[in-house]
Amino acid sequence: MDGMDDAARLAAYDEFAAGVRDELEATKARMGELAAAGRVKSATYRQLFAARVTLREIDARLRERGL
Repeated sequence: MDGMDDAARLAAYDEFAAGVRDELEATKARMGELAAAGRVKSATYRQLFAARVTLREIDARLRERGL
């Protein structure tokens, strides 16, 4: 982030936070679709589950910092 001023840095973090939250919602929606189809034991569901855990942690850390 060399050469970025504070406003540009904050905008980049805000964009990152929004992307994480969008991805988290898409992941939860896809998991819901798979669960409705009875595919909670599939490899795809398990991969999405792991991604959801990671995205939730990132989101929690961003929220702790007011982002």
